[in-house]
Amino acid sequence: MSARYFLRKLAQAIVTVIAIVLLNFVLFRMMPGSPERATKNPHLTPEFVAAERAKWGLDKPLFPDQLVAFVESTATGDLGYSIKYRGQPVTGVVMGAAGPTVLLIGLGEALAIVIGLWLGARSGWRRGGVMDRIGNAFSLIFYSMPYFVIGMPLIIIFAAGLGWFPTSGMTTPGDKTPVAAVIDLGRHLVLPLTAVTLGLVGAYSILMRSSIIETRSEDYITTARAKGLPDARILRSHAFPNALLPMVTLIAINLGYVVAGAITAEIVFNWPGLGLLTVQALDARDYPLLQGIFLLIGVSVVFANFAADIVYGYLDPRVRV
Repeated sequence: MSARYFLRKLAQAIVTVIAIVLLNFVLFRMMPGSPERATKNPHLTPEFVAAERAKWGLDKPLFPDQLVAFVESTATGDLGYSIKYRGQPVTGVVMGAAGPTVLLIGLGEALAIVIGLWLGARSGWRRGGVMDRIGNAFSLIFYSMPYFVIGMPLIIIFAAGLGWFPTSGMTTPGDKTPVAAVIDLGRHLVLPLTAVTLGLVGAYSILMRSSIIETRSEDYITTARAKGLPDARILRSHAFPNALLPMVTLIAINLGYVVAGAITAEIVFNWPGLGLLTVQALDARDYPLLQGIFLLIGVSVVFANFAADIVYGYLDPRVRV
């Protein structure tokens, strides 16, 4: 890969991040509400309001004073202080919620990628067969379902009905040994992880099936068959690697959204991640916290796409031209 291609993609990513920072500044200052109103006290004195606005830097002109201060603080990692969490640094609050989200959505993505690629490859290679009909129907059904539609039956059957797994949360309160804590976390993780995996697997399976079907008509597949190679080896060594190219972009984009989390899944299972934190911040009009979440999501998606461009450049030299 040429240094010119890498630097060009890196420059595009940096420019996009700068645009996200500026949008982050403008967007939340266009929204109604302000920190002094977050107390929901109708008897605020003018002095208190003026002091709160000065505390949050809202008494200064929007351009350039507030903009310059916002860019400088963002560049140093200072995202301000949360209103809902009583002045705690936004960076700490967001990072605390990012761990559970990465655990849940990251594992869900990994399982969905493995299952979806295998199912899509088998369905596309045996197009029109029993495996294709069952696999394609399975993928379309779960691809069309939001997480909460998948999650609610899981809770009703396996949590409320059979009592096999906890209904919500990440851990059970109380002192536990390290082994018991891991087992408890695993039991809480089963249902939300299943819902997220089923919700994601359809997209990978459908796209992989389409890529395999397109790859089957290529000349090198015909040549491999003419050599007498078994179908399993042709699929594994020839069709599958080439069909992976379109999957790189989808996987990278979805991995970028790992940080965003599945809001509906986290709400249904009361999972303490970024999705639940976003809803809580919206309810409290905690704009500094929302700015931090928005920035983290935006930067994650940008650099996930940057990684996809770099990987694509290695896999397919034509994109560098």
